[in-house]
Amino acid sequence: MLVIRKKDLDLMTCHALDGYPLEVCGLLIGTPHDGAVATDVTSVEPTDNVAGSSRVYEIAPKALLEVDRRAEASGAQIVGVYHSHTHTDAKPSPTDVAQAPDPTWHYVLVSLRDEHPCVRSWKIDGGNIEEEEVVVKW
Repeated sequence: MLVIRKKDLDLMTCHALDGYPLEVCGLLIGTPHDGAVATDVTSVEPTDNVAGSSRVYEIAPKALLEVDRRAEASGAQIVGVYHSHTHTDAKPSPTDVAQAPDPTWHYVLVSLRDEHPCVRSWKIDGGNIEEEEVVVKW
């Protein structure tokens, strides 16, 4: 389960809308709970999509390192990534699955396919894909 504040959910959605028609991406910072089923997202860090594409996303290694260092300095860590799908469902594509770097991460997708953005979160471990519950904190 992924627990996220409404303002961070809104930030991801606004980032996706602002970046349209290209995909956008960013990192989720938080605190995973050992042995528990929930991860608390404490902040969202929008990053540039250096792929500049409407079909794929790529976070620059330097941006990933900078966010990782800031997170660790605050006692947190990167717990996942988000990106938008401009014309498809909020489900991981075969490319998303192949490029998922960490089986402990949460993979959040913001779909802009329909009139209202749709946000869903996934766990990806190798070829195994499982949707997880997203709990929004006010």
